[in-house]
Amino acid sequence: MRRTSASLVAGALVAALAWASGPSSPAVALDPSVGVADLTQDINQILSDSRLTIARAGVVVRSAQTGEDLYATDAGKLLTPASNTKLFTSAAAAETLGLDYRFPTTVLHSGRKAGSVVTGDLVLRGTGDPTMLAEDYDALAAAVAEAGVKVVTGKLVADDTWFDGQRLGNDWAWDDETAYYAAPISALTASPDRDYDAGSVIVSVAAENGKVKVTTTPQTDYLKIVNRATVGDSTDVLIERQHATNTVVITGTVAGSYQEWVAVDDPTAYAASLFREALKKHGVKVIGATTSGAAPEGAKELAKHESMPLSELLVPFLKLSNNIHAEILTKAMGRKAAGQGTWAAGLKVVTDFAKANGAEVINMRDGSGLSRRDGFSPSSIATFLASLRDKPWFTTWYDALPVAGNNERFVGGTLRSRMQNTAAANNVRAKTGSLTGVTALSGYVTSADGEPLVFSIMLNQYLSGSPKDIEDKIAVRLAQFSRTAGTSDVSSLRTAEPTSSGDLECSWLKPVQC
Repeated sequence: MRRTSASLVAGALVAALAWASGPSSPAVALDPSVGVADLTQDINQILSDSRLTIARAGVVVRSAQTGEDLYATDAGKLLTPASNTKLFTSAAAAETLGLDYRFPTTVLHSGRKAGSVVTGDLVLRGTGDPTMLAEDYDALAAAVAEAGVKVVTGKLVADDTWFDGQRLGNDWAWDDETAYYAAPISALTASPDRDYDAGSVIVSVAAENGKVKVTTTPQTDYLKIVNRATVGDSTDVLIERQHATNTVVITGTVAGSYQEWVAVDDPTAYAASLFREALKKHGVKVIGATTSGAAPEGAKELAKHESMPLSELLVPFLKLSNNIHAEILTKAMGRKAAGQGTWAAGLKVVTDFAKANGAEVINMRDGSGLSRRDGFSPSSIATFLASLRDKPWFTTWYDALPVAGNNERFVGGTLRSRMQNTAAANNVRAKTGSLTGVTALSGYVTSADGEPLVFSIMLNQYLSGSPKDIEDKIAVRLAQFSRTAGTSDVSSLRTAEPTSSGDLECSWLKPVQC
């Protein structure tokens, strides 16, 4: 479990309690005050940036106390949200699954166990745990050995039937198929490290004794490595899995060390291979082959592993904008609500919850926002964010959102390098969203008067030059907002240098982390 300083925890608790407690001061009457008028003028000027001339921009700023819109442009238009979609998926998961929800992974056996021999199959059954590491499969194998099992006469059966067999989202881009942030979804999977990028392996290269050495994390023979790279004066290397295969081809030159996160083609088979190797290490011999299928009726449990609770999983999920967590939770909600671990069943749960909490203009095709057919209006997002404040789980969920300008990776998350040393730093808590030509930022900010605000900024169809700095300027301006006075230095805000760059979530740009 990650540790944070006492001051950070205390600060987060105070902020969350303030947001969860609802109005703490009398509502301010709506009037054309200098503060609101200046805010409108300033946001209009920020949005006059030439990069948005041919783009679409929807912005809503709303008082969480009074419910009034302080600023709105194209508030009701359906726009592409990218990872702002995770606001809905994560909140629906907290409501539907509960903060105590855990993913169990179990080992069972069929047939008869006599002494150290199991006459039958050994079954590895998953329910979608995205936090399973190689060491967790090793612990399960050790538990099987500790139960006295040395020989299994039958097969090793990988049971991933908790979810359906659809691995990729309907609208996902084909050229993302090998990328770790679009890894296949399965009820049995494994992550390479504690970022919990399920369904991926870290492939590392290094120049060593005149040759390029290749290693994987975890160590596995599941991938077939074709190393065509050579040692050179600089590192310019491509590590890429070929579509629909286990083959990773490495080309280019290597001078130092470099890593790439690569999605596996079949996470169920990958997880089973890790488990089988672990069984061998612990002296358990499975005579039969590895297959997939459902555990037979009456199979008996030998070992069990449970994930961290959802309350903890929300942190790497939202801070690092983890797409695979979003899709696994979507299918888990479908399984719980309708007995079907499918996208269709899970998305119905999420959209029903979103609409019940004010999100009327909504179209969801997946849980993460990878689909370009996902659509929300800025007004729906703002209404939804405001409605969550009275939920019993709000404080935990709110704490899991990225925090602007906070350098701690599992506090600041995808906002850790943005809005540093501004009024928004350690104030704005928001979800980022990025696809090529799409950027979004929606969340919460406390004004200079102490008034809680919700906001949604969605910028679509720009052609060049990431406008994330436009989002940052608006968010900083909201942190400076006062109903009785204008900001003291709007001119510098309007001309500030961008505080971020690129079209993708910084957490997606591994191995470099924002």
